[in-house]
Amino acid sequence: MRSELVVCCLICLLASVSSAQVPTAELLKPPADARHFIIESTGGKHGDSWSWVTADGTRMGRESMNLRGQIWEVDYSGKPGADGMPAAMTIRGVTPQGDAGETFGIEGGTAKWRSPLDAGSATYSGHAFYSSVGGPMDTNAWLLERLIASPDKTLELLPGGKARAVQLAHLDVGNAGSGKQTIDLWAVTGINNSPVPMWADANGRFFGVTFGGFGWLPEAYADEQHRMDLAQTAALATQTASLAKSLVKVPDRPVAFVDVRLFDADAVRFLTRQTVVVNKGVIVAVGPSTRIKVPAGARVINGRGMTLVPGMWDCHMHVGDDFTGLQELSMGVTSVRDPGNNDALTIGRRTRAGAGQLLFPHVYPSSLIDGKGPYTAQVANVATSETEAIAWVDKAKANGFTGVKFYGTFNPAWLPASIAEAHRLGLHVHGHIPAGIRPMDAINDGYDEITHINWIIMQAMPDSVIPVSNGIARFEAPGRYAKDVDLDGPAMTGIVSTMARKHIYSDPTMVAFESIYVPENGDLSPSYAPFVGTLPPTLERQFRTGGFAVPKDLTRADYRASWAKLVELLERMHRAGIPIVAGTDGSGIELVRELEIYTNAGFTPAEALAAATIVPARLVGVDEHTGSIKVGKAADLALVAGDPSTHITDLRQTRVVMLDGKLLDADSLREAAGYSGRPK
Repeated sequence: MRSELVVCCLICLLASVSSAQVPTAELLKPPADARHFIIESTGGKHGDSWSWVTADGTRMGRESMNLRGQIWEVDYSGKPGADGMPAAMTIRGVTPQGDAGETFGIEGGTAKWRSPLDAGSATYSGHAFYSSVGGPMDTNAWLLERLIASPDKTLELLPGGKARAVQLAHLDVGNAGSGKQTIDLWAVTGINNSPVPMWADANGRFFGVTFGGFGWLPEAYADEQHRMDLAQTAALATQTASLAKSLVKVPDRPVAFVDVRLFDADAVRFLTRQTVVVNKGVIVAVGPSTRIKVPAGARVINGRGMTLVPGMWDCHMHVGDDFTGLQELSMGVTSVRDPGNNDALTIGRRTRAGAGQLLFPHVYPSSLIDGKGPYTAQVANVATSETEAIAWVDKAKANGFTGVKFYGTFNPAWLPASIAEAHRLGLHVHGHIPAGIRPMDAINDGYDEITHINWIIMQAMPDSVIPVSNGIARFEAPGRYAKDVDLDGPAMTGIVSTMARKHIYSDPTMVAFESIYVPENGDLSPSYAPFVGTLPPTLERQFRTGGFAVPKDLTRADYRASWAKLVELLERMHRAGIPIVAGTDGSGIELVRELEIYTNAGFTPAEALAAATIVPARLVGVDEHTGSIKVGKAADLALVAGDPSTHITDLRQTRVVMLDGKLLDADSLREAAGYSGRPK
C-alpha cells in the first residue's frame, strides 16, 4: 500500500524518460570486493545493495529489492567532478513505476537532468549536489559523505533546495569478529520534512541507514539494526521533547469557542452558531451561542466563519517517527490507528508521550502478524506455527495494543484459533487476506474488519489470483479485472450484504489505490497538490511519482477504469450500511483527499467526516471518551477556517487544535513538522 510507497520515496530522498529500459540481466555485476549491504526489517531480508569505486574514481552501485512483490532492480554510475560533487550520473533498471532511467550531467556551465518524473536544466553554481529521483542507496551515501566533508555541513541541491547535516550521537557496533568500530549518527534536513537519520564511520564514510522499519546495513553488521534504531530514536527524542514543551499551552482557565459552525458527529450533521466550552481537558458545555453562557474570565476564541470538528482520526497510519505526530496534529488529527509497526518503537513513543516528552496524537496500535516467506511484511511479527501465532496475539494484549492485523503470508489454517484467542482477549481483528483464501473466508473465520478496498474486490477475482494474492497480484489483479466486475453479481452482493449484516468494518484506504492506478509519472496527485510550495523541493518532486507500471497488454485507461469501479464499490458498501473508517496508509497528509473521494462515492460531507471521527472511535471502543463534541468527552478538537459542510477540502485549513484540552497553534505545528506554510 501507500506506506510501502512512502518508504520507497524515502529511499529516493535518501537517495522514469532517457532511453529504453535496461533489462535486469544487463545491469552491473558487483565485483568481489564491492561493499555489500543487506536490506532488511524485523520481517526479514528484502534485498541486497552493493557499492564500489572504479579505478578512475567513478562511483558504482547495484540494488535488488523485493518488497512483497514490488521489484526494484537498479544500478547507477556517478562521475565526481573536481569538488567531489556529481558531474555526471546515470541510473538504469526497473521499479514498480516502470523504467528507472535517469541521467544528470553538466555541460558548459549548465546542469541538465532527465528522470521518470521530469526534465530540466539550471545554471550550475559550481558546487551543488544532484538529488536523484531514484537509484541505489549509494546515491544517498554520496550525499551524506559530501555533506560531512563540507565545512559548514550544508550543500545546495539540484533541482532545488539545501541539505544540512547535524551530528547527534555515537554508537559502538560490531565485535572482534565483524570489526568493532564507533559510528556517528547524522540528522540530514532539507530533503524530507522531518530529519533523516544516517550513519557514517569515523572517517566520514557512509555506514548505513535504518528508517521507517527498513535498514541498509553492511553485511557484517546486519544484526545491529535494533540497537541503531534505539540509539537514533533516543537522539532525535531530545529535539522532539523540547517541542513537546514549547508548542503546548495548558489553559489555566476555561476556553470557549464562540459562534462556530459545529460538526455533531453523533447525529452526523453540521450546526450553526454554536458555542463549546472546555475546562481542564473536558468539554463542559455545548449548544447554541444564544443559550450557552461563557464563564467569566474564560479565554474566548471567536469562531465566526470557522468550523469546530472533533479531532480527526487517521485509521491507517504506520507511524514513521516522532515528527509524524507534529504533522498529524497540524492537520487536526488527534488520534491515529497504527496497524503495524516496530512494536518496541511504538511502545517507546507511548511511554514518552505519557511522560510529556513527546507531542503526539493518541495512538491505537495493532500487532502485525505474518508468516515466513519471500513476501513477509516489513516490521512483521513472524509466526512459523499456530502456537507462535497465538503467542503473538497474547503479546499484543500484554503490550496494551488494541488489535491484531494478519497478513498475506500468514497460514490461513491458523486463523480460526488465532482469531478466537484475539476475541477472547478483547482484541479487534483485521488485516489483509492470507494467500489461498478469499475475504469471505476471513470473515467467516472471524475478521472484524477488511483492510484496503482491493481485498474486498478480491472476492470476485479469478481463481488463479487467490493462491498468489500475497505478492504483486494484490495490486495487478484488481487493476486488470476490477473494471469488468459485476457489482450486482453474486460474489460482490454476497460480500457486501454479509459485511453489512455482520457489521464488518472497512478501512478502504482509497488514496493508496488512487496513487497506484491513476497517475502517470510526472502527474501531480490531488493528495499532494495543496502542499506544493510548503516542503523541500526534493520531497515535492516525489509527489509526481506515478502509479504502478501497467502490464504490456493493458493501458493506463484500463487501470483508471478499475479505479472507477473501486469507487463505485465503495458507494455500494456505504449505501449498504458497512461502517467505513478513513485511513491513508501514507504519510498522513492524504486524509482530506480520502474524505474527498468518499464524497465522490456518494457520502455527504457529514458522512465522510464521521468516517474520520466517531466511526473509528466506535471501532476502537473509545467513543464514550472521544470522537464527537459532547459534554463529558475529552477535548480533542480542531478549529478550521471555512465550511467543510460544503467544501470538504476546507478541513486542511486548521487554525487551532486541542489535544485533551491542551491548546496547539496549527501554524506552529506545521513549522515544527517541516512545512513552510499552510496548504492551499
